[in-house]
Amino acid sequence: MAHAVPKYMFLVNWVKDQIAQGELKYGDKLYSENELCGIFGISRQTVRQAVGILEQEKYVERHRGSGTFIVFNKNDHRVPTKKIGVISTYIGEYIFTNILKSIEGVLSGSGYTMQLTFTHNKIENERRALQTMLDSDVDGIIVEPTKSGLPNPNISLYHDIVHRGIPLVFFNAVYPEESFPVVSLDDTAAGELAARYLLEAGHERLGALFQSDDIQGRLRYSGFLQALTKANIPVNGENIIWFTTEDIADLSLYPERIVKRLSGCTGVVCYNDQIATRLVRMLRQADILVPEQLSVVSIDNSDLAGMCEVPLTSIANPVTLLGETVASNILSLIQNPQFDANKQFAPVIVERASVKRITEN
Repeated sequence: MAHAVPKYMFLVNWVKDQIAQGELKYGDKLYSENELCGIFGISRQTVRQAVGILEQEKYVERHRGSGTFIVFNKNDHRVPTKKIGVISTYIGEYIFTNILKSIEGVLSGSGYTMQLTFTHNKIENERRALQTMLDSDVDGIIVEPTKSGLPNPNISLYHDIVHRGIPLVFFNAVYPEESFPVVSLDDTAAGELAARYLLEAGHERLGALFQSDDIQGRLRYSGFLQALTKANIPVNGENIIWFTTEDIADLSLYPERIVKRLSGCTGVVCYNDQIATRLVRMLRQADILVPEQLSVVSIDNSDLAGMCEVPLTSIANPVTLLGETVASNILSLIQNPQFDANKQFAPVIVERASVKRITEN
């Protein structure tokens, strides 16, 4: 005849199941003795017996005066694959080549391989990439989010990653409604610095081009607004141009619209160097001289900034250091789940020929 499971073992097994399902994670505080007594209808002695077993098996740890905490880390009980999944919006273009090279350099130097995939900033591609990483049993995942400025239908997969105990670090941006660690440029400060540079050069009527479906665009716009507000300069919404990922290829098809929207401006802030180089080309075609008639400040300081027909003054995005940092942080997070993997880099402006200083008569 089968014997009934002792009450204390029922509690022991319940805690282990909660850990296995990701409901209780490393560092979480376990319910108090009184709460467990009430939940399971058992005595304090039974609770203490169960907690004693869990502590002996190194699932929990009692801290005098503060409670009992989960110390079992699922990653410590799996065979490491020495693989790190990396999901990027793009791979072989713009700033992404240097970021990914830097990530790979740190990972390979530490004995890890990089499993790389990209999304082209499409949510359906991101979903496939995340599922691939979950199926590949990677030790950690590095992600650049897709359309981070919009609600994302793939958030449940990210939560699944966390519940499985897989370390996760974002780069360049993070979904604003989530608290995942991220390594990035301080985009708000970058937008503010770009606008302030133009204001200090004597420009008072500023326009801007920002990307709306990535959170970087919104943060850079926020910084742009802060600079104008501090300088008591009014914002003219007609001079603010928004675009999405899908719009980028079509921007050059309608140059007259963009030029018209910037009418009356003497300075403009661009979301990044890709957009700025296209804008400079449009302005030349419209017989508007840069910087004589319109000064341009961009963000990222990519190779494009120096190669533009009018070399761009641009806010530096330290992409090599960013890549190295996000790779180092995911490895640190694997070793210590309590590691703070967040890092923001302060913006620095690199001056070139695209800004004219306005002098008072």
